[in-house]
Formats: sequence, C-alpha cells, structure tokens
Amino acid sequence: MNTGYYSEKDKQYFSFIRPDVISLLPANPQQKILEVGAGGGNMLLQIKESGLAGEVMGIELMRIPGSAQDNKMIDKFQVADIEKDTIDAKEEYFDIIICADVLEHLTDPWMIVDKLSRYLKPGGLFIASIPNIREWKTLFQIIFKGDFRYRKEGGILDKTHVRFFCKQNIKELLTTGSLTAEYCKPNFLLKEVRDGRKRRILNRFTLGLFTDFLTVQYLCVARKKTG
Repeated sequence: MNTGYYSEKDKQYFSFIRPDVISLLPANPQQKILEVGAGGGNMLLQIKESGLAGEVMGIELMRIPGSAQDNKMIDKFQVADIEKDTIDAKEEYFDIIICADVLEHLTDPWMIVDKLSRYLKPGGLFIASIPNIREWKTLFQIIFKGDFRYRKEGGILDKTHVRFFCKQNIKELLTTGSLTAEYCKPNFLLKEVRDGRKRRILNRFTLGLFTDFLTVQYLCVARKKTG
C-alpha cells in the first residue's frame, strides 16, 4: 500500500477515539481486542483504561512519532501492511477485532475480512465502521455538480479510499463462510455521536424514510460461527 497520501494527513487523523465503536464492546474486562488501523493507539488506550479489555493489540500501516503506539498499556503494537504482512498473533486468539474506517482503504477488503476472521475465537465479534457512499451530500456533489473530487483531509471521498459501499454491500462483506452479520446501523443514531443530533432530529421528522441518505458511516457487527 502506498503511504504517500497518509503523510499529508493532519496528526489528528490518527488520534481519533470512537465512542460509538466503543459502545458496541461487551462489558468484559478479560477480553482480548485487536484493532486494525489503530493509528496512534488512542482508542486502544481508552478501551484498556475503561476496563473493557484485559489485553489489547494494535496494527497500523506506519510508525507515528509522538503517538501512544509505544504506550505500555498497549500490550502489543505491530507496524504492518495488513494486505501483505502476517499478523503477529495466534489464530483464534481474540474475542473482538475492530476495523474502524479501515476496510474502505484496502484493495481487497473481502480477502482481509477472511484473513482477520482466522484470528477471532469462535463466537468472537468483528466490529467495523464503513462510510456510506449513498449519503446525500456526497450524492449531490456527484450527481448534480458532476464532481467526484477526492479530499486529502478525509470524509467519504477521502483520497486514501479505494473501495466504496452502501449498506447492503457492507452486510455482504461481513457475511462469509465464518462470519454472520448481526448488526448494521447508522452511527448517527447513537447518542455517542454528538454531531449526529441534527440528523437524528431530521430522521425522526421524516419517519426514517431517508435514513440511508442521512448516514455518513455504518457501524456493523459480525459474529464468528461456532460450528
């Protein structure tokens, strides 16, 4: 994977903590969690400090100087290209694997879902956050302005995105021979997403008819089959 465009990102891009993703974690202080695309490690620290995991591991494409990647509370941190490199862990080791805004950056996210699934325990959870190309502002820009411009600062048309999804495609991505998709909802519906308040109000007034168009990101959870 070409890391050049990532060097253009503001440092804050690698330090986001996702309370909406964290809200999906079971309250189990003993569970083992792997975060792929862990950035500077901030969310792993939050998870560990909140007592939501006994062991955490992160994987990120590059070393981020001055970040929490080397923080002692993070049990292991691997700098690797997930599409090329071997994961430094045993198979069926983790209770939860998190891919928060990661899969859309990959050339072959279908292969990576299968690859990561091997590191989940039977019954373990695969949690993903993926942008929705059907969001109305994005569609308006493409359809009515004829503008499919990529942006280096981020967003649905982030310059580093190489795959695009709607809700049904996300569910298909997380439905495999070893995974069953159990949950797939807009993240703006969660109270943890503070800047989603206006969209929640609009969604209520429109009786949920335009939910898919109001959705910037879908939060999805798949469970590894036990049989």
